[in-house]
Amino acid sequence: MNATQESDPTSGTLSLPPLQNWFMQYSMGRNRHNGEDVDNASTMVMLKNYLFEEVDGEQSTAPLSAYCFMTGFIDSVVFSAIFIWCAFQTGNSLKLALALARLCNGQHDYSFHIADRQALCSMLTFIFGAFIGRLGDKLGCKTRLWLALGTFIQALFTMAAAVAIWQSHEASVANTPAHPVWTNVLSFACVGFMSASMGLQAIMGKRINTQFTTTVVLTSTWCELIADPKLFDIQRIITSRDHKIVAIASLFLGGCIGRVLVNNFGSAATLGIGTGIRLIISVWWLFIPEEQGRIRL
Repeated sequence: MNATQESDPTSGTLSLPPLQNWFMQYSMGRNRHNGEDVDNASTMVMLKNYLFEEVDGEQSTAPLSAYCFMTGFIDSVVFSAIFIWCAFQTGNSLKLALALARLCNGQHDYSFHIADRQALCSMLTFIFGAFIGRLGDKLGCKTRLWLALGTFIQALFTMAAAVAIWQSHEASVANTPAHPVWTNVLSFACVGFMSASMGLQAIMGKRINTQFTTTVVLTSTWCELIADPKLFDIQRIITSRDHKIVAIASLFLGGCIGRVLVNNFGSAATLGIGTGIRLIISVWWLFIPEEQGRIRL
């Protein structure tokens, strides 16, 4: 036997040369590493599939009710200060129409009142927020990913509004519409951020296509509720009726709680609380069950 060969004195068998032994250990380690890569890839695929599943609109009552709550919550903050709306753009549109009509009243009033400027700011930023909602068409407007992400963007807008009004050092409650308490640039930014969040919420709620509709406009909801042929069928659950009642009650509750918080803590703190609520809603969307019976492409 060659003296250079290594042997096991106890077993009498030849041991592997060091280089060959190293290659075997490397190969075994690489196989284990490849197995971990496969497991990680499988996990990522499962996560991606889960996030891109479309939620069941019929089981989305809770987060959509929270959307309606936030409509009342946010509007109570802005209306308390400047008597316009961030979500109800019908009133803002009419306010701008009346501003234009002042040009024809014989006195030729060419002034652009502060309330009119605030209404225009709200309407334009609401439209901007709604256009952001069109990003959902790329990701899937009913997927868990977009609903969680879109609501998170709403939370960021609300947080930016809270910071803006905090730094403006302006009051939170106005006594009369003729004397709004938000007048500087930062307060305009606050109105813009709040309105953008509501525009985004509106289009997201509309695309889910449930009885909650846009979650921001209740005029049509009231009309559809009163016109519901099963309005007085109180012996059983009627989704078309009951969800509209929940939407109206949620908005009412949000407005009430929002005003109480404004009175006690101010606009900035109230919007900070609203940011937290929207973060909760964002996470909430991740746990809504998948829509059943949908054909996968």
